[in-house]
Amino acid sequence: MRFFGKHTPRMRTPRIKIDSRSSGAIYHCMSRTVNSERCLDDTAREMFRRQLWQIADYCGVEILTYAIMSNHFHVLVRVPLKTEIADAELLRRHRVLYPKPTPYQTTRIDVIAAQLKEGGADADAWRKQQLALMNDVSQFMKLLKQRFSVWFNRTHNRHGTLWSERFKSVLVEGRGHVMATMAAYIDLNPVRAGIVSDPKDYRFCGYAEAVAGRKTAQAGIIAIVADENNRAWRGVQDAYRLHLFGSGVAPRGDKAAISPEALEKVVAEGGTLPLATVLCCRVRYFSDGAVLGTRAFVAKHLTVYKRQTGHRKRTAPRPLPAITNWGDLVTLRGLRKKVFG
Repeated sequence: MRFFGKHTPRMRTPRIKIDSRSSGAIYHCMSRTVNSERCLDDTAREMFRRQLWQIADYCGVEILTYAIMSNHFHVLVRVPLKTEIADAELLRRHRVLYPKPTPYQTTRIDVIAAQLKEGGADADAWRKQQLALMNDVSQFMKLLKQRFSVWFNRTHNRHGTLWSERFKSVLVEGRGHVMATMAAYIDLNPVRAGIVSDPKDYRFCGYAEAVAGRKTAQAGIIAIVADENNRAWRGVQDAYRLHLFGSGVAPRGDKAAISPEALEKVVAEGGTLPLATVLCCRVRYFSDGAVLGTRAFVAKHLTVYKRQTGHRKRTAPRPLPAITNWGDLVTLRGLRKKVFG
């Protein structure tokens, strides 16, 4: 399917600069391969999945959910506030990046550990270098894409860039409905692509990994939808499936998707569709809206944006097109209203 809406020209809507060091900031990040080439086969996606978890652990970033497709990926992450990190933890995280170290790497980390105990300029420089990569969404994405590109180029006898552009990111409000809507949109990627009718059957997404029993993946879904009285995985899973399918806990087969022509007809007639149906379409606001959340949340970051850029034009949080009941969702960046152009 085509994207929902089109970009407003860049000169009218500059890139939004959000401080990635905000306490508990949640981001939806995505990136595409060069020319959207479908070059990520099962082996590549499995390697990307492993590196995703490794680098998130190293950077101190919490993965809430993700989807790895043949030509792009999405990841929803929580980026905690920067804090002091003990040297022992820095060494542990560094070893995470090298699960099978060479003799040189083993010797080097031993030397670093000794230097940290003794102190001095070398220890301070290494510590500063590591801390600069922690708790920052830009550093996390840069390291993830670089390391995977190195592996991919080496194993496929190629060189040059693998990714078409700098990653896109949307700051997401950390509230249940907002996070669950974004997470469902991400996990429904393989349904939109027509690969499966239920994301639990697609190996390379966060929900499938959680259903398969991985505790860290389950923790991500729990963080998205759980409340104080319901943090058991079974109850959380049932609640999350309501976001995925709208009603009940079973997939709707071929009714989970809607054709572009049918959607255009609904829009032209001023009709509406269930949210779960719309989430099975490609909605550009979820990757290009800059900030997604309640009106108060978006207005707060709009103020920050104006202060950063000096932009004085009268601007307000933008409601999403009234094609469904979005709840209290609005966005910062306005996109053209034409649907499936």
